[in-house]
Amino acid sequence: MSFLDSIKTRAKSDKKTIVLPETGDMRTLNAAHTILKEELANLILIGNKEEILNKANGLDLSKAQIVDPQTFEEMNTYIKELVVLRGAKGMTDEKASELLHNDSLFLGVMMVKLGMADGMVAGAVNSTANVLRPSLQILKTAKNTKLVSSFFLMSVPDCDLGSNGTFVFSDCGLNQNPNAEELAAIAKSSADSFKQLVGEEAIVAMLSHSTYGSAKHADVDKVVEATRIAKAEYPELIVDGELQLDAAIVPEVGQSKAPESKVAGKANVLVFPDLDAGNIGYKLVQRLAKAEAYGPVTQGIAKPVNDLSRGCSADDIVGVVAITAVQAQAN
Repeated sequence: MSFLDSIKTRAKSDKKTIVLPETGDMRTLNAAHTILKEELANLILIGNKEEILNKANGLDLSKAQIVDPQTFEEMNTYIKELVVLRGAKGMTDEKASELLHNDSLFLGVMMVKLGMADGMVAGAVNSTANVLRPSLQILKTAKNTKLVSSFFLMSVPDCDLGSNGTFVFSDCGLNQNPNAEELAAIAKSSADSFKQLVGEEAIVAMLSHSTYGSAKHADVDKVVEATRIAKAEYPELIVDGELQLDAAIVPEVGQSKAPESKVAGKANVLVFPDLDAGNIGYKLVQRLAKAEAYGPVTQGIAKPVNDLSRGCSADDIVGVVAITAVQAQAN
């Protein structure tokens, strides 16, 4: 069974409700059709019902709940709740009404906040900043989490490295240049996400262009310090660094470069030193190794809201919705 098949099976076992706010995009509607057909989740689609069904052009969306912001019966309650949540930041009834009637991302996040939905998936047409802004303002960070970060779940075909070709790559979509403490927090969140989604023990490598002091640079020092912090603050983690990529995942290289490491040659969670490295790394693996890349999946938000790449396919949306549903089960 592939990674995605296992995630879909878990999603079906305890169906959650996921809101999809980008109903003007055909990929979203195609994905919704598949999700409902495979019974992966219950769906809320935000938009005008007639426009959505006309655009769907025969796709079966009959089992979805379609919420039109202009006629939503609970809108007044939502407006009042948003003012309670954001009043200290200047939110008024008028501003809340304007926002919730015209910004489907904010309405979708409020549905998650108030329990109408268990999670939200967006980003096919919106930027990461636009997707995450209402999430951070309304849902905020999860307990015992220092920052929100993101990861890609990578499934590499015909690969015996990692967990039978499955890896978590972090952070590939959100934090531009995390400091040592932030890298340590990303390592912890990524290990938890790996355990939650893959169901196996996380083995975390803090990546660098250096292994155990083979190079000297401030960038290396940051990863060394991040590793020290992670080991001190999260003693339950299996984590090591600094490690080059080959030393982290290839057993014979790991044995050669870091023979005393419990991680070298065995890593299945790869923490990149900055966003440039992470983003380049996941795209190289996706394009050259023809790997399946699911994400960017966010971690550290109080309830699951996940951002899509604007280059995503309908199948990508299906996969991220299934992952979001499994995250919601854990909540």
